[in-house]
Amino acid sequence: MRRILPCLLLLAVLAGCEPPGDTTLLGTLEWDRIGLPAEASEPILRWHVVEGERVEAGQLLLELDPRRQDADIAQARAEVTLAEARLRELSNGTRVETLEAAQATLARERATQLEAERGFQRIATLHRRGLVALAELDAARAGRDQARAASRNAEARLRELSNGTRPEQLEQASAVLQAARARLARLRLDRERLSLRAPSAGRVDALPFKPGDQPPRGAELVSLLVGEAPYARVYVPASQRAAIAPGDAMRVQVEGVEQAFAATVSSIRSEASFTPYFALSGDDASRLMYRAELRLQGAAARRLPAGLPLRAERRHD
Repeated sequence: MRRILPCLLLLAVLAGCEPPGDTTLLGTLEWDRIGLPAEASEPILRWHVVEGERVEAGQLLLELDPRRQDADIAQARAEVTLAEARLRELSNGTRVETLEAAQATLARERATQLEAERGFQRIATLHRRGLVALAELDAARAGRDQARAASRNAEARLRELSNGTRPEQLEQASAVLQAARARLARLRLDRERLSLRAPSAGRVDALPFKPGDQPPRGAELVSLLVGEAPYARVYVPASQRAAIAPGDAMRVQVEGVEQAFAATVSSIRSEASFTPYFALSGDDASRLMYRAELRLQGAAARRLPAGLPLRAERRHD
């Protein structure tokens, strides 16, 4: 029993040690991914692709119900028409018929004023002779003053119409028109985005919703895998971090695929994962991991799906 115990301890120590020269890195196969969100919360009308299908840039993927957006566009178009008409009206100035009506109103008010002036003079003369009461004189004076005010108001109205539109009013009308056109342009852009199109060539990875569903605004409707080739996302232990740099040649073995793939280290993080930044010494340092990406090479790699586990090793050839 005393002999067996030291042997077990030795085996435990050897099992816990990292084999020298072992550069095997574990990770998963990934593709660059693009998620296309819902621009508005509208029901899905139809899909034009299926999961796994390859698509080209600009290809139609799905359509959302546009009826609500079309109604908003019709309202915005009417607002633009109204703003354009208002600006034309102010730019053209007062119509001849309106000026003639204002002149006629002024002539009428002046005639009324003349009559009120003469009436007041007659009443004033009679009052001085003691033939009318003071109340009747006050009423005549008030009528005269009212006629004078109406005449001045008609003169001011005619001058306003004759001088035309003020520059400030034209600027305000022009600003209202620009705002209406901008709103219409934004609504048309939103309408176009109800028909989702592929921003670049790739393969449809996931379609989370089905026709008839009404996803919330911002929900991912389509997930596309894009890029020329997949990449391996691996994690480098702290003990191997100094020996690996961008540009190093690697050999990748994907789970379930007999063929091994050549790869190149494209990037490696400078910040560690899994362990806090302050645990940089002692035994904790052995648990530091640095995420790295390896770009796979060869035409066969382009057919590999995402998510497969893999192993990567440094190439010594």
